[in-house]
This record gives sequence, C-alpha cells and structure tokens, in this order.
Amino acid sequence: MDAQVIVVGAGPAGMMLAGELRLAGIDVVVLEKLARRSGESRGLGFTARTMEVFDQRGLLSRFGEIEVSDQGHFGGLPVDFAVLDGARQAAKTIPQSQTETVLEEWVTQLGGDIRRSHELLSVKDAGDHVEAEVRGPDGVHRLTAPYLVGCDGGRSLVRKAAGFDFPGTAATMEMFLADVKGLDLAPRMIGETLPGGMVMVGPLPGGITRLIVCERGTPPQRREVPPSYDEVAAAWKRLTGDDISHGEPVWVSSFGDATRQATRYRQGRILLAGDSAHIHLPAGGQGMNTSIQDAVNLGWKLAAVVRGRMGEELLDTYHDERHPVGRRLLMNTQAQGLLFLSGAEVQPLRDVFTELIRYEPVSRHLAAMVSGLEIRYDIAAGVHPLLGRRMPHLELVGTAGPGSSTEALHGGRGVLLDLVDNAELRRRAAGWADRVDVVTATPRALPDDGSLNGTAAVLIRPDGYAAWAAPGSHSDLPMALERWFGPAR
Repeated sequence: MDAQVIVVGAGPAGMMLAGELRLAGIDVVVLEKLARRSGESRGLGFTARTMEVFDQRGLLSRFGEIEVSDQGHFGGLPVDFAVLDGARQAAKTIPQSQTETVLEEWVTQLGGDIRRSHELLSVKDAGDHVEAEVRGPDGVHRLTAPYLVGCDGGRSLVRKAAGFDFPGTAATMEMFLADVKGLDLAPRMIGETLPGGMVMVGPLPGGITRLIVCERGTPPQRREVPPSYDEVAAAWKRLTGDDISHGEPVWVSSFGDATRQATRYRQGRILLAGDSAHIHLPAGGQGMNTSIQDAVNLGWKLAAVVRGRMGEELLDTYHDERHPVGRRLLMNTQAQGLLFLSGAEVQPLRDVFTELIRYEPVSRHLAAMVSGLEIRYDIAAGVHPLLGRRMPHLELVGTAGPGSSTEALHGGRGVLLDLVDNAELRRRAAGWADRVDVVTATPRALPDDGSLNGTAAVLIRPDGYAAWAAPGSHSDLPMALERWFGPAR
C-alpha cells in the first residue's frame, strides 16, 4: 500500500482531516490538482464552534490577532449572538486563504504527505483496498490505500466516480463574489436587500473590499473560467445605481444556490467530507465550518479503524452523526435564501421573523443553529445534559497537566476528566491509557448553564463531544470506553 489513507483535495476539509489522521499516527497522502493555493477566500472568518475546534487542537494562536464579533444575521436579519452564554465569539476577518495556510503548515509539521499538481483521474473500491489513478508531474500512476476520502469540493470526482447518489435541487440563479481594491463603499456587512436583488460590502485588510452581488433573474451558468469584473460592475450598477468600474479586482468568482446532499457519506472504503458531501447557498458562512467539523468527526474514527482498534461499524457513526447536521445546514441555508434573495413578496415573512428574533429564545435558537453549537449526537443513553453535546471550556486547577479541558484535547486523543479525584475511576480506565488521557483536576468555575453541576467525571471524544458522564449515563465507564475506543489492552 502507498498510504493508509488517501485524501483527495487540499482545501480546509482535506487539510483538517489529514491533520487529524497524522495526530493519530496514520500515514496519509493528500492529492491536490492545483500546483499552489489559489489565494482566493470564498469563506471569511469562522463560526464559534470552529473557533472551539481550532482551540482544541492548539491552532488558534497560529492565526495571530483575531477580530471577533457577536453580531450576526439569519437571512439578512440581525441576530445578537451574545445570547449564546459561554460560547466563543465568531472570527470575522480571517480569509479562507489564511485558514488554508495555517492548516497546511500544521499538516506539514505533523509529517503529512501533500502532493500538489496531482490530479485524481479515477477511483475504484477493490474490496480490500482502494485504487486511485493519478496524473502527476511525472505522468499517470496508481496509488493504493485501505481507505480514500473525497474532500474535492462540490464537483467532486470522487463522489461521481464512486457512484454516490447526490440528490437535491439545481441552481436557480448566479451570484458574484469579488475582492476589489480602490473602492470607497459604505459597509453593508450583513447585506442590503434592494428591489432587484441583494448586495453585500465588507472591508478587508490591505484596502480590499469584499463584494457579493445577487441579482434576481440571472440564470445560472456553468462557467469554465471566472466571470469578468465588468460583469460584476454592471450588475452592481443595475442594483445600486453606483459605478464601481474603476475598481481593481484581486479575484472574481461566481456561485449559485444549488442544494444537494449525498444520501450516504460512506460507501465501502470510500468516504466523503465537506462540499463533496453537501452543497448549498453560502448563507451565514457555514460551509467551510461544517466541512472542517465533518473532518474532525471522521478523523479519529478512521484512524481507529485503520489501526485495527475498532471495526468498520465505527465509520457508520460518521454518517449517522454528520448527515443530519448536513441536512439541517441545507434546510437553514434554503430558508435564509428565501428571506434574503426573494423580492417584495416575502417582506411579510421578513417582518414576522424580525418580530420573532426580538425574543431571546428565538435568537438563541437561530444563533446556535448558524454557529454549529446546537449539535447533539446520539452518542449514549442517559439524562446528563452534556451527553452528545460539545464539551464546554473549563479552566482546571490542581493538575500538573493541561490547564483546561480544551488544552487536554490538543493531542487529538480521548480525555477522561476526573473532577472529584476518584482513584477507582482511574483504575477502571487504565486499560485504555494508550488512547485516552485521564486528567484529574477541579474546575475553576462551572458553566452558567448548569450543565456540569454535580458532575464527577466526563469522557470526551477526540472531537470534543461528551460520550459519558457521571452521574447521568445509563452505561458504565468501561462500556463507554469500549464503545468509542475499542477493547482494553
């Protein structure tokens, strides 16, 4: 075999997955047809949950100073994300190009094999391994590995070649996205609905202005090359009456509102993650964030199966957990598109939503949905409020090890938090010491939501979700450890 896992695509999903696999010691090859990073940044910033994910891997400091905000929107209607008590604020000004740079440097430092100018031509599941035909600088050759993951975007060759079903709706309109120098425009950070469509303006570092132009009635086009800036300027003038033709484009792109999701995220030894598995209107900047979280959910599971610690049934939990998340992503982006991009006929609906958002429970619900904080996996039976949910950040005292629950996850391993210095608990977990770190400490303070009140211990999966807690779980600790980390050694 040429590797233990082949990852196709070096975007955020592919790089995050490669990093997760390398943390677990898996030999991974990343194939990317581009010779170098494009430098384009369709995504801008990342959500509160992705902030937590990066922090759990010790990556946040690599981004330098991060501008955060608790102001967001749902379908262009302002929502105060400060109602999300205890959650991080979202990063607002980090271009996707920087995110990709940080992740690629991380993977390289971990020893990942990133092969640029390597284009996948075909893929075949041979039963006991996967075969990939690749065109590289030295010609066409074949690579083999036990598993292959397609992270190669909305037009995924992996998805098509492997025969994944990808139902949904085709695009109904075309929209423009551009970064431009030399413009002096008033910010429209969450967009402005106009009679003919919607425009968005966001100032970026270096004197660059981010433009999004959505003109209703523009039929979708399947372009082989990006649109010209003249097209963007013409659409802008039709919508706003302003002339921006003097601007200097850094790059221009287009996108549509197609909405599709693979019916399965795994077929045999081939899996999908990120845009390969789901495409949607980029409303609320959720696409890259969902893709990164797909990778974090899959990485440790795939590593455990490759290392022989777990059976392939663990890979089925990747689909079971992430497919519903993708389905809700498509639902909420479609709803936002209707609110944001439709004409005057939906103004009554906008007015009703505006009234509803004034109620804190509604704002909390929408903010958690867009931020990725509402997720609850069907991990374990029990009554503890944290089961299946993300582990909140806890500052820890009384330990010579990690100073927080977040820091404890830096190595991408499971973590058992012993919050009451229970020697018997530690004894029962000893058989999993090669996969699960035991941290005995006391929280400096408990979350305001009461989710950890009276809690003696929490088992945290490598992706940061609580798999067991005491008291409150219906299973005992060894059962939970074996369920998610395999038999004791």
